[in-house]
Amino acid sequence: MITIRKSADRGHFNHGWLDTHFTFSFADYFDPQHVQFRTLRVLNDDRVAPGAGFPEHPHRDMEIVTYVLEGGLEHRDSMGNGSVIRPGDVQYMSAGKGVTHSEFNPSKTEPLRLLQIWMFPQAKGLQPAYDQKTFSEEEKRGKLRLVASPDGRDGSVKIRQDNELYATLLSPGDVVRHELQPERHAYIQVARGSVTLNGKKLEEGDGAAVSSEKSLELAGVKDAEVLLFDLP
Repeated sequence: MITIRKSADRGHFNHGWLDTHFTFSFADYFDPQHVQFRTLRVLNDDRVAPGAGFPEHPHRDMEIVTYVLEGGLEHRDSMGNGSVIRPGDVQYMSAGKGVTHSEFNPSKTEPLRLLQIWMFPQAKGLQPAYDQKTFSEEEKRGKLRLVASPDGRDGSVKIRQDNELYATLLSPGDVVRHELQPERHAYIQVARGSVTLNGKKLEEGDGAAVSSEKSLELAGVKDAEVLLFDLP
């Protein structure tokens, strides 16, 4: 079963400095039909104006992955980490028993667009952790590149949950396939462009929750960047 979540049906707020779409309930947006999907709790599509951002704030007991699509994101946290995350980078922060961080667009001219992803951890009260890795366009072009996993295999970021996150770049005519093991589910998010998922059209911003499917086929329609979550 494939349930499509159209881009326009997501929660949307434009605060001037932040233009954001929420796939799942978040902050002042609550939709009882879209609180989470399996272990995936937050999937926000954020556009941050130059020089703006999120001042220092706390998190706990959440696995947080940041995927930058355009521009740069300056990150600083209470663990002593500081970096600018750019397209191709996957940043991971396990909030564990508690961490604070800030996130800003350091550019005075460039807009910033990112996907903010939160996943429930396998256990609460863990020591906070951080990682960041870069994946080239070549690694993702026309193939599903594992970028986060519970065992860190194939050079992926190691996370504390039985989730696998894949990223792909698809040109028109490109096709990638993913097999789902029994009792596994998937969530697809089209970051840009358009694709078909098992023959169903998905445009930029669209998502799809997948259950009781053995095989997934993503085919490029317009140049696209897509994330695929394999979930318990």
